[in-house]
This record gives sequence, structure tokens and C-alpha cells, in this order.
Amino acid sequence: MRCINFLLFIVMSFYGFSQESNSDNKKSGDTVIVNSEKIVLNKYPEIIQIDSLWKKEMDNSPLTVFNNFEKSSNKVDEQELTTELLKKRLKLLNSKTPFHIDYNIELERTIRSYLKTRRRMYAQIMERAPYYFPLFEEKLDLHGIPLEMKYLAVMESGLNPNAKSPAGAAGLWQFMFQTGKLLNLEINSYIDERADPWKSTEAACIYFDKLYTIFGNWHLALAAYNAGSGNVTKAMRKAGGSTNYWKVRKYLPKETVNFVPSFYATVYIFEFAKEHNIIANESTIKYYETDTIQIKKEISFKRISQFLEIDEETISFLNPQYKINVIPFVKGKNYNLVVPIEEKGKFIANEDLIYDRTPLVAAAQENQSKIEKNTKNSITYSVKSGDFLGKIANKYGVSVEKIKSWNNLKSTNLKIGQKLIINPNNNSSSSNSSPSNSFVTYIVKSGDSLWTITKKFKNVSVQNIKEWNNIWDINSLKKGLKLKIYNN
Repeated sequence: MRCINFLLFIVMSFYGFSQESNSDNKKSGDTVIVNSEKIVLNKYPEIIQIDSLWKKEMDNSPLTVFNNFEKSSNKVDEQELTTELLKKRLKLLNSKTPFHIDYNIELERTIRSYLKTRRRMYAQIMERAPYYFPLFEEKLDLHGIPLEMKYLAVMESGLNPNAKSPAGAAGLWQFMFQTGKLLNLEINSYIDERADPWKSTEAACIYFDKLYTIFGNWHLALAAYNAGSGNVTKAMRKAGGSTNYWKVRKYLPKETVNFVPSFYATVYIFEFAKEHNIIANESTIKYYETDTIQIKKEISFKRISQFLEIDEETISFLNPQYKINVIPFVKGKNYNLVVPIEEKGKFIANEDLIYDRTPLVAAAQENQSKIEKNTKNSITYSVKSGDFLGKIANKYGVSVEKIKSWNNLKSTNLKIGQKLIINPNNNSSSSNSSPSNSFVTYIVKSGDSLWTITKKFKNVSVQNIKEWNNIWDINSLKKGLKLKIYNN
């Protein structure tokens, strides 16, 4: 459990809540449909009220100002970056960090080059910073590492935990397989903890500390992180035993020569993003809006998504370490599920229901339902050039999911001439998803998922959006896609 739980205790105390009050909570039910079976979930209104009050406090707490990059879309005049202005800003940065960010012509060239060629890339990365940076800073502070080291993950992975290099480095901090193993990160067929934000960051902090202990300054420690300790000590020998990075630099491997200037350029651009009119979109989810659940049985992302108001894409974003979208259970090991804070309570209150069937049993039942076809009033449709499942579904007033089920399709790929069974009068859906005539059009933005879109509307679920727009494949949610959102 994270340190923010202490703040939850303060909020509960402030509003006069106590643990004893939980015993008087009344259950009320939300209904979900899992494998064609209606299941009523437990719901505790009083506890949901506490969560709401807690979130309100957190929205106004100092934790929300972590790297609060400019979100406004209003155009601002970009100040001309003269050499003198750059020197002034670098001097200000240098006063706040042990990294000794001094001006030199190489650093100026790098900063100007990045401002010219990487503006859009930095803006996209800044969308994810409110989720990852607080996590990084918490770990870095615990280990006594300069907080600016968080920007190394920007350089290494673009804050993408699933990033992989051609050489085999993986995760936010781009550890090679052997380095990950040496740092006690679990890597197997189910899990790659190099992609686990918490465990990989803990490992990175341990690695940073070792490198600093060996080399005695952060310049060389950064170079060793990129090139390896052996290459740095070899370069130091060629430089006459010097420990001055700028004297050692020319003897480093080619790919490492620009590593430290690139790091400082990244620090500068993030710290002065507003001044350079680099504007981030609103972040999809913030660090304090999530919490962890320790898993007690093996469970799939699909199973979790069926019970909670989270799409599989969001679960995958929050839990990138699980390679095949299944969280294993191994006696003696602790595997966690990260979910939005409001969904954590629903999971805990309904654990027995969620764990009721093993993934194998659930998969068998789902597969059985797919091969059971109602052929009484069915027609056979022959796929034509230009057809896709959404187009065919709209033609016959059915859902994409139904067509896939009737035809036992594993994907949305179709072949010309392929025969499909269609049941036009068999498209039942949950009553709460029946749309009214009034709707708005929502245009999908970069970083959107079905779950984050539901947060922008009242009383709209992930299932609603899927049914209203015939979206059953998360890969079809592309930037610019127009979605109908009904007044539900």
C-alpha cells in the first residue's frame, strides 16, 4: 500500500469517518454480464462517498503539482533563446541540482537541435509524466538519488514501459536481460519486471547508487549507465586518469559521447517547457488516482475487465509487466494488480465472484458460447471487397461481438468470399445500454482509452461505448475516431 493511504486516514478523520462505521454500510448492486450470466456486484455507498472525498482532497493537494506542465491550448509568444538567456537558465538549473549543469557550446547545440526537431515528441511524453514522475521521485528520494534522474527514463524509453531496443533492452529504464536478472528483476514467460514501473525504478535506484559509489560523480555515472563501467574506465585511462567527464568524453564509445549533453538538454526542455510553448495534452491518469491489489488467484485482464469499469487497454497500461495479459499466482510470491482507485473497492468487495472461476474454466465456457449458433432465422453473408465487421454489423443491426461469436472468429480480419452466419433478430444487450435519440460526438484524442473517455461523461460505461459504436477490438480506437455518446 502506498504512502497516500496516510492522507486517506487524515481525510477520513477530518470528515468524521471511522472504521466502525463500515459495519453499518448497506449493500446495493451493480449488474454486470459475464459469459451471458447476470451477476449482481456488492456496492457500499458510504465507502464510495469516502473515496470521493479522498479524491477531492487529493485533487487539491501538493501531490498534484508534480511537473504540472502547461495544459492550456492558448498560443503563447515563445521568447527568443539567446545564448545569454540560455546561460541564465542553466545557471538557475545548476543551483537546484548536484549535476553541475554548466554552459558549454555542445550543450547549447543539443538544446537548440532538440527544440527544433523533438517538440512534438516531448509534448507527447509530458502527457505521461504526471503518472510516472511522482512514482520516480518517491523512489529516488528514498535512495538519496537526485530527483532530476527521473529525466533519464525520458531519454531511455520515452516513459513507455513496453519500450524495447533492437539490442534487447526493455522497460522504462531500458535494462538488458542480464542486467535485469542481476538486479533481481523477474523475467519469465508470464512476467517481465523490467516493465514494472515500481520494481524497475527500485532496481534503477540501486544501480544508480552503485555507479555513483564507483565513479564519484554523476557525469561519469550517467556515462557508465549507458556504456558500461568497463568502457568508462578505459576512456578514463586514455584521458590520463582524469575524472573530468568533458576530458574523458572524447574517448567514450560513439553512442555515449552525446549521452550526458542529451540528458541535460532533456532536463532543460522539461523544466522550461512553458517558456518554449511545448504544451502537453491532459494526462490520461494520474499517479494518486491508482492503487494496488494483491492477487490471490491467477486471473486474466479480460476477467477483470468484465467485472470492473475498466477496459483491457487501461489494465494493460497500468500493469505492463504481465506479458500475456494474465496475472499468475505462485505460492510465496506477491503479484499486484494496479487499478484506478474507485475500482479497487469494487474488486475487493466482490473478490469471491471475480475469482469464482479459473481462467481455464472461464475460457472454456466463453469458447462454448461462441460455437453455439442460433440458426433458426440466420442468413449467410458472403464477404465482399471493402467489407469489415463494423460495416456488416451496421448493415444488419447487430454487434461486431455477436458476429464474432456466431462464427467463432478469433480476430476481426476477413477474407473476400468468406461466409458469415448472421442472425438479424438476435442482438440482445443490457437494458441500461439502450440509447436515447440525443447524442454527442466525441473525437478520440492521443492517449485516450475507453475507460478514460467514460470519465468525461456522466453515467456512461465502457460497455455502453462499445455497443453504441460497435467497438470490440481495442486496437480500433485510433486518434481522430468519432464516437457517438448518447444521453444515457
